[in-house]
Amino acid sequence: EALLHKGNLYRTTEATNCNEVSSRSHAVLQLRLEGSARFQNNRGTTIGKLSLIDLAGSERATKTDNRGKRLTEGANINRSLLSLANCINALADNTKRGHAHVPYRDSKLTRLLKDSLGGACKTVMITNVSPASDQFEETINSLKYANRAKNIRTKPVTVHVQQSGDELAMLRELKAQLAAHKEGIDSLPPQLIHQHARDRRRGGKRGPAQLAS
Repeated sequence: EALLHKGNLYRTTEATNCNEVSSRSHAVLQLRLEGSARFQNNRGTTIGKLSLIDLAGSERATKTDNRGKRLTEGANINRSLLSLANCINALADNTKRGHAHVPYRDSKLTRLLKDSLGGACKTVMITNVSPASDQFEETINSLKYANRAKNIRTKPVTVHVQQSGDELAMLRELKAQLAAHKEGIDSLPPQLIHQHARDRRRGGKRGPAQLAS
């Protein structure tokens, strides 16, 4: 709940002619969970990932009457939804199942949802529709969108990773060091971050402390 609240603080909503609190971007929350048996000597690690996605609705400029920045945001939302629809169509095509090219790389959204759409997982789509007569076209398009997604067939698989306690401890230590290094880089002024990126491309290995000095 705390993570959801924190994530919502970064979301942007604006009023349009169709919605007083219209989302101006999609929202993705991904949780990676690890578990292992407590009382087994040679225990494996089970890893799972939970993805919660709130898709912003597609927009028609003639209805929303958006201008300037709001119009650009609506175009970006529609573009990513189209990329997602192309992936769904490719995965749901019975004639090419398992052999069709799925354009996951067309947008950031589809890259994030790759495992949720075509991976070894369980996927549920909940569609929000309106009973209002002036929203008929939006409602029918949303239902068609969800119906195509319903044709995707995924198969959940459990994978056990066998690792010793020392290997897991080393992995966690390396992750902590990487996170600390990233936090140090992010706290620097933007010009120093760009300089650090250029140095790394040229083969340099200066750390955050050296950059700050």
